[in-house]
Amino acid sequence: MAALTLLLVAPIASEAASIKPTIVLVHGAMADSSSWNGVIPILSKDGYNIVAVADPLRSVAGDAASVASVIKSIDGPVVLVGHSYGGAVITNAANGNNNVRALVYAAAFAPEKGESAFALIGKFPGSELGAALAKPVTLSDGGIELSVDPAKFAGPFAADLPDDQVTLMAITQRPVTEAALKEASGPAGWKTIPSYFVYGAADKSIPPALHDFMAKRAQARDVVVVPGASHVVMLSHPQQVAEVIEEAAQTD
Repeated sequence: MAALTLLLVAPIASEAASIKPTIVLVHGAMADSSSWNGVIPILSKDGYNIVAVADPLRSVAGDAASVASVIKSIDGPVVLVGHSYGGAVITNAANGNNNVRALVYAAAFAPEKGESAFALIGKFPGSELGAALAKPVTLSDGGIELSVDPAKFAGPFAADLPDDQVTLMAITQRPVTEAALKEASGPAGWKTIPSYFVYGAADKSIPPALHDFMAKRAQARDVVVVPGASHVVMLSHPQQVAEVIEEAAQTD
């Protein structure tokens, strides 16, 4: 199992902070934990403990087990937040963890049992991700690893970010296995745990129509659509994403 890298941001100790849930952030494919760099300072300032998990991006079941082990190490309630493929991971990681108070899908997949990210993205037109992929890399075990062509990264991912930031993200992206994107999800955590959705109206990776479909199917408690925002809504509009996370943190 791939090792996890944890980023722990500890706010100033206070009585209020001690009763707040820990926010566990799970990044998506072709990304890393720096995806949350805009959101983390806001949550930290508001008194939340935060753990940003380095998602292995190898398999849904394996990645979910890694995140679940982190959840189990945390005392008190947890709010799980996933971006993109990370949504599939939190959907599975939440199962069996009674301290998970809410799930937040930030421009993320929310699969039903038996669904894969690959199958979901084909339900509605509008994704430019497939056309932006770089040449696949064959791994030593025969598997396939996928990444986005750096020259095409902005289109499907980050059209509303400055060019220099897009270039840095493209160069530091972490590839995902093809098998992970095609792996069927286990039982859906959103069926028993309150869910919240936030996504960009200009998401060209996961089409807004798919976000809408998944949010309605999950009977989300709140859905926030950010006008003009790209797939990396948490970087281009961190305040709006942080507000949804904090709303979820107040779930009874």
